[in-house]
Amino acid sequence: MKENSPTIKEALKEASLRLQNPKEAQILLTHHLKCDRIYLMLHENELLDDAENYFALVKRREANEPIEYITNEVSFYAQTFYIAPGALIPRPETELLIDKAKEIIEKEEIRSIAEIGTGSGIISIVLAQHFPKLKITASDISTDALKIARTNISKFGLEDRINLHHTSLLDGINEKFDMIISNPPYIADGFVLEKPLYYEPSNALFGGKEGDELLKEIIDLAIEKEVPYLLCEMGYDQKAPLSAYFSQKGVQKVEFYQDYSGFDRGFVANIKELSSKPKM
Repeated sequence: MKENSPTIKEALKEASLRLQNPKEAQILLTHHLKCDRIYLMLHENELLDDAENYFALVKRREANEPIEYITNEVSFYAQTFYIAPGALIPRPETELLIDKAKEIIEKEEIRSIAEIGTGSGIISIVLAQHFPKLKITASDISTDALKIARTNISKFGLEDRINLHHTSLLDGINEKFDMIISNPPYIADGFVLEKPLYYEPSNALFGGKEGDELLKEIIDLAIEKEVPYLLCEMGYDQKAPLSAYFSQKGVQKVEFYQDYSGFDRGFVANIKELSSKPKM
């Protein structure tokens, strides 16, 4: 340890000023020291071990790198998941998508689901935790994302519950599903992103020229496979074109829902009736 190393209290003060965010400075320091916040308070007058590396983390955050990628942790659905630049950072709004799925799975006694574009695997993992008898197939075109998903699936001991596939949509998967769920890319190509989003994988953000092309492909796939329920997250300005597309395809039972800010954020579509089946 260098003699001119700052104390924990001094390092936190400097980082807080640089980031204009004391909470983030604290999160980065607990990550750096592999400790909790109480430790920081109890040892605030001690010299900070390896201060150079701590301020290297602060510098990354100053450059707008998401704090979740720096710490490799993200909080979602009251749990902590592993995250890295190969997968989209889950947003609180996606918890609403899961809540909608849980309602239908319980009410309709859903037995099998497919998640398209699983990313970090969080949607499949949360649903597997809540429904022990549910059979889940999850796909992604990104090998990096699938590695992250495998890490999370292993962390929660769900290797035998979630089957991962490296494929586009459900190509090469010939199973029958009661539900498809997806948080696909839905931003229009060329849309100017906020700086932190440049660190996230573009193939998990951009959905085509209009932004809803992939969503329409997923709708077509659900109709083709006669999947009873389709649940997707979408862009705030896509309700009208997607509603028209459902009508064009003859799907009448569609519910659109809003996020915490009151923006249109997703839909639940009843493509066809579930066949009779034994109780779960």
